Amino acid sequence: MARQINPQQDVLTLYSDHHNWLQSWLLAKLGNRFDAADLAQDVFVRLLNRQQSIQPKQPKAFLSSIARGLVIDHWRRRELERTWLEILSILPEEEAPSPETQLLFLETLNTIDRVLDSLKPSIRQAFLLAQLEGFTCPQIAKKLDVSLATVERYIAKALRRCYECRYEA
Repeated sequence: MARQINPQQDVLTLYSDHHNWLQSWLLAKLGNRFDAADLAQDVFVRLLNRQQSIQPKQPKAFLSSIARGLVIDHWRRRELERTWLEILSILPEEEAPSPETQLLFLETLNTIDRVLDSLKPSIRQAFLLAQLEGFTCPQIAKKLDVSLATVERYIAKALRRCYECRYEA
């Protein structure tokens, strides 16, 4: 008799069989029990959101692969937060934004980081040269050794992704 496909049961089985191992693995990577617990939960939430059967042949490798991506995201968010706090620390107190505004800025920085990370490296580089360095499309084309039309496509793709991001929240 064929096995009934039940994605939630698959995740429950993975959770009961490997949650403790995954949390220990994450603790070794992060050095913080609370972050390890949060990220372990995030791994299983992602799996539940997939809505498809999950029966990996190597469950630990499968789970650690997902967790590795979450750890990278975690460290990137921490680095952004650290940099933001450094910037805030040098502002005169009267110019410092309110705690609510600080949180909005940090959330926005994290969103921008995710958007930029989702772009192909060449598209990201062209977009950053235009936005941060003020390069023109012909200057970017020369620097990246691509055609002007390619640069225009790159920047259009990056801008489209930025606009899409505004409506995902």
